[in-house]
Amino acid sequence: MPFEPKINRLKDGAVILFQGDSITDGNRGRTPDPNHIMGHGYAFSIASRVGADYPEKRYQFYNRGISGNKVTDLEQRWQAETLDLKPDILSILVGVNDSNSIVFNRQPSVSVEEYEEVYDALLEKTRSVFPEIIFVLCEPFVLKVGRMIENWEVSYSDMSKRQEIVRKLSRKYDAVFVGFQEVFDKACEKVHCDYWIWDGVHPTVAGHELMAREWLKQVEKRILF
Repeated sequence: MPFEPKINRLKDGAVILFQGDSITDGNRGRTPDPNHIMGHGYAFSIASRVGADYPEKRYQFYNRGISGNKVTDLEQRWQAETLDLKPDILSILVGVNDSNSIVFNRQPSVSVEEYEEVYDALLEKTRSVFPEIIFVLCEPFVLKVGRMIENWEVSYSDMSKRQEIVRKLSRKYDAVFVGFQEVFDKACEKVHCDYWIWDGVHPTVAGHELMAREWLKQVEKRILF
C-alpha cells in the first residue's frame, strides 16, 4: 500500500512561524508594528493570503528570519526565537549562507556534515517539546546569475548536497517538503533567470510570488486551514 501522509487540521489561533536567513527576513520590522512585521517576501505573501482567507481562525504569524544567518546561527537563537513562540507550524529555509561561506571562502563556514547535524538536532529538539508540530522544510536554492556565475559548478554541487539533506530530514520528520529549486529551474525556461532571482540567491518580487505559491501548494496537501 502507498504511504498516506497524515492530514492535519489547524486549530484556531495556531502559530505559524517562518525561520531562516535574508530570503525569509525580507527586511522585516523589528517592532510589533503590524504594517511591517512580516517583511516583503514570500512569508508576507503567505501570511496575507491565509490570514485574509481565514480571518475567523485568528492565526498568528511570526517571521524570525535574519539576514546572513546560517543553521548554526539559528541554533544560537532557537530557544528565544523558535521554542518560546510555541509554533504549530514551523517553516524553515536555511542553507544558502552555509554554502556560500564555502564557495566564496568566507569564515566561519558550515560544512555539509555540520549543516545536517545541527539541522537534525534542531528538529529533534523541537519535536521533543512539541510532539504535534508540523514542519515545513524548504529547499535552499541558487541560480546561475550574477555573483554565482564564476563559482557555479562549486556552488551548485555544494548546494545539491544540502538540498538532499533537507529532503532526507523531511522524510525523517514527516515534514512538508517545499522544493524551490525545481520551481525556479522551470521558471527560467520561460524567461531569463535574473527575472526571478537577481543575484543568484535573492528572489525578485516575482520570485517571492513563485515561492509563496509553491509553499501553499505543498502545505495545503497536508494541512486543512
